[in-house]
Amino acid sequence: MPVTSLKLGKLKVVRRQLLQRYEHQPFVSCLAGLYGCQWRRYQRVWAQPGECCCSKVECGSFGLLILTFFLSFVFLYFWSEAQNDYNDFDWFNFGTLGFWFPWSLVLLVVAAALFTYIALLLVLAVCLLTEGQRLYLHWSHKTGIVVTLAFTVTATAILSDLWSKEWKTLLLSLQVTAPFLHVAAVSLMAILSWPIALHFFRMNRRGRQVAVLGLYLSVLFCLYLVPLGMYSPCIKEAGTLGPAPKLIGHRGAPMLAPENTVMSFEKAVEAGGEGLETDVTISYDGVPFLMHDSTLRRTTDVAEVFPNRTHLDASMFTWAELQQLNAGRWFLSRDPFGTAWSLSEVDRSQAQNQSVPSLAQFLEVAARTGRLVMFDLRRPPYGHPCRDSYINTTLQVVQAHINSSQVLWLPSEDREMVHTLDPQLQQTSGEKASIQELTDGHISRLNLHYSTMSQQQI
Repeated sequence: MPVTSLKLGKLKVVRRQLLQRYEHQPFVSCLAGLYGCQWRRYQRVWAQPGECCCSKVECGSFGLLILTFFLSFVFLYFWSEAQNDYNDFDWFNFGTLGFWFPWSLVLLVVAAALFTYIALLLVLAVCLLTEGQRLYLHWSHKTGIVVTLAFTVTATAILSDLWSKEWKTLLLSLQVTAPFLHVAAVSLMAILSWPIALHFFRMNRRGRQVAVLGLYLSVLFCLYLVPLGMYSPCIKEAGTLGPAPKLIGHRGAPMLAPENTVMSFEKAVEAGGEGLETDVTISYDGVPFLMHDSTLRRTTDVAEVFPNRTHLDASMFTWAELQQLNAGRWFLSRDPFGTAWSLSEVDRSQAQNQSVPSLAQFLEVAARTGRLVMFDLRRPPYGHPCRDSYINTTLQVVQAHINSSQVLWLPSEDREMVHTLDPQLQQTSGEKASIQELTDGHISRLNLHYSTMSQQQI
């Protein structure tokens, strides 16, 4: 082969390599710019074979990024699985702050946004390492990582203290979602195999190579052993499932109608609910009515009708005053569950014309449809005419409007007296106790959070 032809061939190879390198620069520039604001080439440093991928400070930042990624993922998973108690969380904040707002969804959105931000930073870092770049994280991202870590740790600590029962929910959900999480984890490790291999071959120290490869293979080996310990109570053989659980409408059907209204309980019956749950308090002139909160602010227009009495206890209003309030418009304007859009025009018209119902009206719906009923009964405050007679007053209304055997009597005050006056009531306890204690207290049913009892205890 002539010398001239050989030289031209080498020049073509060099030219092609330079062109490929030039065309690759925008990608690297974008990675370095987003991760460390190093948009100019002279700001970046290639990691030479055998060198560490970053300084000690940047190595610490990368480690903190990985830690924040896992902690934020755990919190996001924890809070997304706690959705059964979002309403309790929002009501707790309502009682503390004095106004209603879906804080649970706000917390979920914030957690998802912060996790996404941290995940993108981690992807950028891995891509830069794959390209042989030394890491340099911009100070603004370091601040973002610290803020995300502080938010995650603080929120987890507070929620763990207030809602410790949710950890049981998390364990139950893990049994259900474990196969999907396992597949995702194995897929992630498979994706990481390429950048880890590139980093492995750039090292010239045997100790570092063994450490990186050993850590990767250890995690992979553990992931492949995980299925041996998986158990899901949702996996049953055909024919071994028990009867479907009975559904009780909590304050009716609060996603389809304003809670604790006649419309809400009728919707719960239409949806197939076999029982209806509500909350009862006594008006100032002795009429039991339905209201969950201690005040009327959240679910009525008391601020418009009685603007100077918004903070007054609901039981300090007379029945005639309560009948002046609208108990449905708030549902359409605030849309607490994001379901108002699904209502028909007829339902929307009916919803915005709901009033505060009496216990008698509620019991008539249950008696007409043959549904079980259960309610919390709140004792009136000091100075109320019915503070000492509220149980007898409520019991008289129950006996006058429904068969006592349909009532799951939940109030624990003076239970022995109530059982003596009406033994047909199904005495129901909200506290777990021994079988002997339950039998002595004439308890036939329990009303407990699902996380408080094991399958064996049930």
